[in-house]
Amino acid sequence: MGIVIAIDAGTTGVRSFAVDESGTPLGFTYREFAQHFPRPGWVEHDAAEIWDAVVATLAELVATTDQPVAAIGITNQRETVVAWDRTTGRPLHRAIVWQDRRTASRCESLEAAGHLATVRSTTGLVLDPYFSGTKLEWLLGEGGVKAGPDLAFGTVDSWLVWNLTGGVHATDSSNASRTLLYDIGAHTWSSEMCELFGVSAGSLPEVLPSSGRFGVTTDAIPTGAGVPVSGIAGDQQAALFGQACFRPGQAKNTYGTGSFVLMNVGTSCPEPVDGLLTTVAWTLDGPQGPETTYAYEGAIFATGAAIQWLRDGLGIIDDAAETGPMAESVSNSGGVVFVPALAGLGSPYWDPRARGTIIGLTRGSGRAEIVRATVESMAFQTRDVVDAMANASGTGITDLRVDGGASVMDLLLQIQADQLGVPVIRSAVAETTALGAAYLAGLAEGVWSSQAELADHWTADATFSPTANRDGSDDAYAHWQRAVERSRRWDLSD
Repeated sequence: MGIVIAIDAGTTGVRSFAVDESGTPLGFTYREFAQHFPRPGWVEHDAAEIWDAVVATLAELVATTDQPVAAIGITNQRETVVAWDRTTGRPLHRAIVWQDRRTASRCESLEAAGHLATVRSTTGLVLDPYFSGTKLEWLLGEGGVKAGPDLAFGTVDSWLVWNLTGGVHATDSSNASRTLLYDIGAHTWSSEMCELFGVSAGSLPEVLPSSGRFGVTTDAIPTGAGVPVSGIAGDQQAALFGQACFRPGQAKNTYGTGSFVLMNVGTSCPEPVDGLLTTVAWTLDGPQGPETTYAYEGAIFATGAAIQWLRDGLGIIDDAAETGPMAESVSNSGGVVFVPALAGLGSPYWDPRARGTIIGLTRGSGRAEIVRATVESMAFQTRDVVDAMANASGTGITDLRVDGGASVMDLLLQIQADQLGVPVIRSAVAETTALGAAYLAGLAEGVWSSQAELADHWTADATFSPTANRDGSDDAYAHWQRAVERSRRWDLSD
């Protein structure tokens, strides 16, 4: 039948990833693209450069595997928005990235005007510049993008589908649910939300199931013409699918640029919960028609990004791979606590004005203590979210499946297990985000028959069990909570 390729268009680069019919990874190719910071708190990407990276990685991967391609799946950085011209296919502005904070004041004014309750009940989200709605509103105003029949808006997946298929304008429900414009209960673009943000529904993509045919490739694509594009999910929902968290109560955490904890909550849309997002996990075709699975989500903005800052901003490390060994070189952080609110704080605080804080420094503090404090902050932020999920669900989680770049650090995962008091399980396949997109595409094209078959493919690489005595972990977490309070509501410049 052939291989399945997943295009993983992340925040810092594009990865094209291939698996065979047994779900075994065959390899991947990768290319970074530039990050643009035109003003403090602003983050942009060149959408054309993202597409160029897709073409380059696909060409290299196809040449390496030299096998027929049964299907293509897409997974992507969520909330990042692209505006382009339907006639020329050219971007009308740099893409505004999920990390961008330029609309913080607008979100605050909308909340002050009393819109939060409607936003929460309709979209499952909160009023935060993280999401797409206020980004689109800004593009139509200060960004200079003109409304009209030639205007196409979309998240990165939509931009890629458009280019792969020669003009199909579509997205899936998981990405749509991150825009502040989608009614997650009615499964349609919300006229009320579109009116609130001044966005015409006609400029938005068609919303289709996460697993199903979106279109086929043109002959300009390295795979050749006629390859079905058949699976799409936002990166964190794709990772939940790739981790085979198909039952309610199963949870995963991806330690990437940020960290994202998702817990499957089943096919009934739950009521909004303070501190957490309610999001579409995926939509699959079923015997009675499309069926949507929902998730609670805690979005943490800076984990891997904090390590990048240690490397690029401070020069404390030369390579991200040094993080684990350097953190292990000391037995503790020496009282140093780092709150990496470099782009505000996400769940469960939702404070766009929080700022990064390093506290507890003494003359004895050095590079290793700061690096270890950075690693510990990943585990503390995850506990913030998991505790909120436990309160919301009334049951909590029995274990946590983990993936992402930082999951290679045994120290981090042991600290995480000690903080949560449950086993932390690392997937044998590190690229679970790409794997989830491949699974969604392969399901649609009959490469795999069911979720049960996919669950049989999932295997663990290592399990980290919590220590019996958590007193030290709880004391460290109490120090973290004190430091978080000192970081909050710091930037009041505008």
